[in-house]
Amino acid sequence: MAQIQWFPGHMAKAKREIADKIKLIDIVVELVDARAPYSSKNPLFNSVVNNKPRLIVMTKEDLADDKLTQKWVDFYKSKGYYAMSVNLKQFNEYKKIIQVCKEILKDKMAREAKKGLKPRAMRAMVLGIPNVGKSTFINRLAKRKATVTGNKPGVTKAQQIIKVDKDFELFDTPGVLWPKFESEDIARNIALIGSIKQQILPREDLFIYAVEYLVKNYPGTLENRYQIAVDLQSDWVEKCYDDIAFNKKIKPVRGITDYERVMDMFFTDLFDGVITKITWELPNE
Repeated sequence: MAQIQWFPGHMAKAKREIADKIKLIDIVVELVDARAPYSSKNPLFNSVVNNKPRLIVMTKEDLADDKLTQKWVDFYKSKGYYAMSVNLKQFNEYKKIIQVCKEILKDKMAREAKKGLKPRAMRAMVLGIPNVGKSTFINRLAKRKATVTGNKPGVTKAQQIIKVDKDFELFDTPGVLWPKFESEDIARNIALIGSIKQQILPREDLFIYAVEYLVKNYPGTLENRYQIAVDLQSDWVEKCYDDIAFNKKIKPVRGITDYERVMDMFFTDLFDGVITKITWELPNE
């Protein structure tokens, strides 16, 4: 497969700023999407966070397969990370993240106090690729009496320090992708959680990939949503388009099935969790 290039200039700049400011940080909070916990984890971050403690927070657990979410949490813990999953639609979920960070840093702050260092707020840097829920997380905090402080190192239009309470500050960063996707499956998974535009890939290929994955891993879900039966052993693709259009009353265009509207409906249903709770990859892969 040809490597898929995707690295806008502002993302390159953000990576440089993250590397420059990491020395100010006590812990890294890395958000990944629970529907694609590996594909949505940016490998570039490994080179910039150094040896800082890292908490992997799997967001959007309400849209992901519950059993697989727990397996992914266990997987990342086995790799030496701190890990947890959350549903940021629940207003108080973000508090769990702050509490876990404080627990992780408790010993470090106690050591500083023992050395006679002046008490200070813990600092966490929030990292993640686009659309993993970072803005939701930050906005929750900003509405909870958090303030943006402009008189500290590292505060730019793209990055800001948010005071959560007297003991905790968050360093926000823009969503950052990496320069190219070596694996087509990773690119597809990222597209299927909405972190890159579907148009980066052939949209029809993405539709086929998603339908095949659902038939193999979540049997019966397409039948329940669209009243269709997909037989992957046959020439099924065109029939699948036609059947969805017919059952969902999508009008043909000049007598031909409107493939674009079928895909619009299908991908919207995927993003909204209407078809089923889906995880696009397994830890043992």
